[in-house]
Amino acid sequence: MTSPGSDGELGRFLSIADTAELLAVDVGTVDGLIRSGELPAIRIGERGPWRVERAQLEVWIDEQYEATRRHTAWNQGEFANVVEFSGVRRGGVRPVD
Repeated sequence: MTSPGSDGELGRFLSIADTAELLAVDVGTVDGLIRSGELPAIRIGERGPWRVERAQLEVWIDEQYEATRRHTAWNQGEFANVVEFSGVRRGGVRPVD
């Protein structure tokens, strides 16, 4: 997982495998996050391997913490069970007026 000559320190860019190891998920999960556009990454060359910049991974992790915090706060709020505010629609899709 470390780059050559780095004394155990990761380089600026991580492979999908390195990213998966850091996140404690499988490679397929990271690949899916990259392909969906959720996790920022670059491709080396036209068909080369994907690379995730460490700084971008840290930002993405912080965003995940914030999304979880907001979701938890919303679900603990006094209006969480009010259908109009929760985003849940009863009866399927509503017609547009």
